[in-house]
Amino acid sequence: MLVDELKKAQMESLKQKDTLTRSVLQIVTGKAKLVEIEKRTKNESLTDDDVILVINKVIKELEEEILAFKNAGRLEKVEELTKQKDILAKYLPAQLTEDEIKDIINKLDDKSMPSIMKHFKQNYLGKCDMKLVNKLAVECK
Repeated sequence: MLVDELKKAQMESLKQKDTLTRSVLQIVTGKAKLVEIEKRTKNESLTDDDVILVINKVIKELEEEILAFKNAGRLEKVEELTKQKDILAKYLPAQLTEDEIKDIINKLDDKSMPSIMKHFKQNYLGKCDMKLVNKLAVECK
């Protein structure tokens, strides 16, 4: 499972004294643990898709922080956060391109927005940016 891979990488970064990698992996594994606890109350188990969602959420948070530090002129912090974002990106599946998303949308029988979004959430969660899917779905109509 992906969460085990993250924990293993976290331990390895601890041994290597790589504080940058360790700290970002620690954040992700901590948030994944919270999701796991929440799912356990519903008698469900943590899946790789759940972990991918956590990673995507942390990446989005890092992007917001990067923007804030750029505006503040703190370029050393921007560089550090960008490295953390790149570390997490390695654990995500390959993202669909715009052309691939358009092809999938065009092949769907029901091209209504709720149907398109539901299809992508069920089949491509973590493999595409849902904002991009929304934008392309509007263009394809």
